[in-house]
Amino acid sequence: MSARKRISAEQRKESRREVSLAVLRNVPSSPRKMRYVADLVRGMEVFRALGVLKFSNKEAASKVEKLLLSAIANWEQKNERKAETGELYIKTISVDEGSTLKRLRPAPQGRGYRIRKRSNHVTIVVDTYNKEKQN
Repeated sequence: MSARKRISAEQRKESRREVSLAVLRNVPSSPRKMRYVADLVRGMEVFRALGVLKFSNKEAASKVEKLLLSAIANWEQKNERKAETGELYIKTISVDEGSTLKRLRPAPQGRGYRIRKRSNHVTIVVDTYNKEKQN
């Protein structure tokens, strides 16, 4: 590895250490359905977002809730202390398209209709409010 690549790789690793995130891959629902839930909690304080997700009727909300709990646990592990109410917020939440399973459904007159079973990847980054105040 060249020196330039090594330096940039170390910078990426260093910036990654400050960020607490959780990633959920290959969720068997369409990205559009998951984005509705992601838009509900984007930018919210984490414990308020957990309450919103807990009482949401969408199936994707339970998966995002579990992922958010994982992101909070990751932050607590990195900072070696418990998260307090009002301290953490969802900095970014993104939903990307995953792989698509293509299937055929029998249709009238010997035809076959194509079915696309979509999946998605969700990434949540949590951060503290007072980090911006310090800078």
